[in-house]
Amino acid sequence: MDHRSDERKALLEYVEQFTEVMVTSGMQRMSARVFSYVLVDDAETYTAAEIAEGLGISLAAVSGAVRELIAAGLLIKGRRPSTRADIYKLNDEDIWGSIMLDRTGILNRYQDTAVTGIETLPDGPGRDRLIQTAAFMEFMKAEMGALRVKWNERRKELCTGFEEQRRSAPPR
Repeated sequence: MDHRSDERKALLEYVEQFTEVMVTSGMQRMSARVFSYVLVDDAETYTAAEIAEGLGISLAAVSGAVRELIAAGLLIKGRRPSTRADIYKLNDEDIWGSIMLDRTGILNRYQDTAVTGIETLPDGPGRDRLIQTAAFMEFMKAEMGALRVKWNERRKELCTGFEEQRRSAPPR
């Protein structure tokens, strides 16, 4: 086997390892595989065909997975310049901050729906739970905003530290 095929095999094995972590966290297996592949492979953008070829899966499997990943905010859909091909990519500037901290839209939907219930339902335990739901979503939006600021302040420092650690570690 040549060096490139060894590297490719190692990449795909790691994709499966990362996929397992995501599956145990509740993500559908195919979506987890596609996300893991896009996360660790070196290309900046991918067409559905490139993902399918890279993972050795069908275009139909990729289609369903990218639809789920876009809806969850894990992938961004765009167009490749001068073609009509849809492309998919991560928010490379802040991958995990985007995924974990940019949840205002869903928090607003939960809060708005809870408020509608509060305005609609009579007094009682169900309405009280909706009041708690709306309050929690408001709290989470404030905390996520504060975390976003804190993360932006620390991101470069932490990433630099991990890179320096890697450079100073003995080779495997």
